[in-house]
Amino acid sequence: MDINEHRAFQDRRDAGRALAAALRKYAGRDDVVVLALPRGGVPVAYEVARALGAPLDLFLVRKLGTPGHRELAMGAIASGGVRVLNDDVVRWYGIPKDTIEAVAREEERELVRRERAYREGRESVPIEGRLAILVDDGLATGSTMRAAVKAVRQLGPSAVVVAVPVGARETCDELSAIADEVACLRTPEPFAAVGQWYLDFDQTTDEEVRRLLGDHADALTTHQ
Repeated sequence: MDINEHRAFQDRRDAGRALAAALRKYAGRDDVVVLALPRGGVPVAYEVARALGAPLDLFLVRKLGTPGHRELAMGAIASGGVRVLNDDVVRWYGIPKDTIEAVAREEERELVRRERAYREGRESVPIEGRLAILVDDGLATGSTMRAAVKAVRQLGPSAVVVAVPVGARETCDELSAIADEVACLRTPEPFAAVGQWYLDFDQTTDEEVRRLLGDHADALTTHQ
């Protein structure tokens, strides 16, 4: 057993540096884009993008909760105007189209608000034809990441890689069925929650998200 398997990361930036080392085969390529799931995935993705010399962008996903069972996802919307529906849930609950549209409009407003708050006017990075690396700070159930993979596929990337510092082994295995590659740096057992594998797991703030995106964009421009 790897002695590091049960050692906590110092913080998300530390975890990002470790994850970047595992993804070094993608360094220096001009067809790679690193997509962070905010907010916790941003500090991790920042270190990955910096090490690979790749663009960094956000990929926001908002769950579409089933009316009366909001914790159950009938689908999701994501950056780029993408919508993914869970047809099984929609059929089982007999959810009418106008109900889906109403929930989608509500979540779309929140997604747009967050996009504006985080991007500060910066355009999104094109994904079509590029290798997209989806990054979060960890995987427990993996529901958000599954939605992200399905959503980003609709934007035409050449391949989708899921990359996290730590995750539940079963979840990482399940994601392998829908992603082209899954890089789960550590899959300790037992696995209870993502936060237990970080010494510092304070909530990532909106300000930190904006700062890291801005810093990376400036650095990438300087080196071009």
